[in-house]
Amino acid sequence: MTAQTATAPPAPEPRRAWWKSIVHRTEDWITDVALAGLTVVPLLEIVLRKAMHIGIYGVSTITQHLTLIVGITGAAVAARENRLITLSNVSTLMKGRTRTYAVMFSNAVAATITAFLFIASVQFVRAEREAGQSLVYGVPIWIVESVMPIGFAAITARLLWRSGETWRSRGAAAVAALALASAVYLPTTSGHGLVLAFAVLLLATIIGMPAYVTLGGVALILFWAVDQPIASIPIAHYALVTNPSLPSLPLFTLAGYFLAQGQTPQRLVRLFRALFGSLRGGPAIVTVLGCAFFTCFTGASGMTIVALGGLLMPVLVGAAYSQRNSLGLLTGSGAIGLLFPPCLPLILYAIIARVPLEKMFLGGIVPGTVMIVAVCIWGVIVGNGGERQAFSFKETREAFWAAKWELLLPVVVFGALFTGMATPVEAAALTALYAFVVQTVIHRDLHIFRGAPRVMAECGLLVGGVLIILGVALGLTNYMVDAEVTTRLLDWTTASIHSRWVFLLALNLFLVIVGCLMDIFSAIVVQAPILVPMAAAFGVNPVHLGIVFLANLELGYITPPVGLNLFMSSYRFEQPILQVLRAVLPIIVVQSVVVLLITYIPVLTTALPEWLAK
Repeated sequence: MTAQTATAPPAPEPRRAWWKSIVHRTEDWITDVALAGLTVVPLLEIVLRKAMHIGIYGVSTITQHLTLIVGITGAAVAARENRLITLSNVSTLMKGRTRTYAVMFSNAVAATITAFLFIASVQFVRAEREAGQSLVYGVPIWIVESVMPIGFAAITARLLWRSGETWRSRGAAAVAALALASAVYLPTTSGHGLVLAFAVLLLATIIGMPAYVTLGGVALILFWAVDQPIASIPIAHYALVTNPSLPSLPLFTLAGYFLAQGQTPQRLVRLFRALFGSLRGGPAIVTVLGCAFFTCFTGASGMTIVALGGLLMPVLVGAAYSQRNSLGLLTGSGAIGLLFPPCLPLILYAIIARVPLEKMFLGGIVPGTVMIVAVCIWGVIVGNGGERQAFSFKETREAFWAAKWELLLPVVVFGALFTGMATPVEAAALTALYAFVVQTVIHRDLHIFRGAPRVMAECGLLVGGVLIILGVALGLTNYMVDAEVTTRLLDWTTASIHSRWVFLLALNLFLVIVGCLMDIFSAIVVQAPILVPMAAAFGVNPVHLGIVFLANLELGYITPPVGLNLFMSSYRFEQPILQVLRAVLPIIVVQSVVVLLITYIPVLTTALPEWLAK
């Protein structure tokens, strides 16, 4: 039977796999080329400006639209790999038919909403084509913008494909999606239709529908309710991804992804162990510093837990830390680098809130350091005084030398930014190139032609998954602005609260709730435009507001029910989610205290930007 199976003629499945492979390779290739162009074009601009005092015509426009391509193609890849960011993972707890029907339902809802986003994108591109505008060098702008409907169409198809394991279940999901889409055009005479629509959306979100669908669904329902064109959503998406500063986000993320490959984590852990392993609580300090350094460049705290967890858990347990304290420290340290430049949420907040990127970078350094010190102190206190390694000057020197190229990366970032040599986007491109050269040429941890394209495709997946959330969330934000929701909230807040300190306390409570219920990227895009004018009315420094905002959302990474790092830690260490939550509770308390210090001692945030601005 084995021989017969091996020699049997292939069924149609290999042919489908062949076509699927072509599509996948094309998507990855487009993502890689767009990211490569996004890196090379700003670098060429630096060289031409310094050497020949000329520049590239339309350089900003080119990088912005390359970001659009990376975002949409990366989102399609994320859908292909079933890695779109969700707000809930309830479906993973279900079994049997219950799970099958739940996944069919949530994917049908997601496919319906994404299909409407496709229709809205087609309307947007058609209007742009009729306008007849050019991008650069005579290229019609609508050709590049067409990537939006193509991407949404691909995502719709993949959501339906992943709605079941059989053609029957996929067909049932497609029929359900058509029924939901048809219901949109039914006449309604009361608010019952809106209530039902929001109820369906909420249920699908709880089951595990992607976060962008939830936000896009809310926006679509609200636009339908006031009879406004749904093309407003892709217009907002396009406005976001063509923001002049946004290309720095995928570029810094790409630098972090290059660093995450090969032996960089091992080199950093070796260095921190050499420096602090001889101290009481040294393993805890090594854990916190290693996670902070890694997160601030990768921008993804979940990646930190996955990449460093296997290295650091044996270090902690071997130093007589309990399994519970080790689990809590690793889980709580996963997001501890988010206040340090050039972390992704820091860049995103600066873009959305329109705060100078350099000031946000400087503003996060002292509060981030305070957070690290506080968690390190907790790690020292709970240490059981296990055997310490003896300090070795030779090992320290060798570890420094081995990690010297990684340690120079912050110098590259700040040197390019604060010497006036480069704009934020150009500094990000320089950082990405530096990380690429370090990993492929110097350390040779990554093969230029085999490994680098894979890493770039993986980076595009993360960037696409984030940008699709941001785009539809901005559409929702624009609705709230048009409906004067922001103005009404501002009027109510200023009438009800008369003290800056009370406002900051209320802000902390509100952001903790937001951090419990929303992912950090959605929270930044939806809440920042509302909170910035409120804080300005109370005289809160915009940089201080941004760090308070991000510190609370950093806390949200380990706060139930949606805290991403709780789920990542549960997955990585194969522990029940409640066990992870119990282990991380002390870190939640420590970080909450630091958030209050950051909130009520503004000088921690404002001193460095103001000092360097003089």
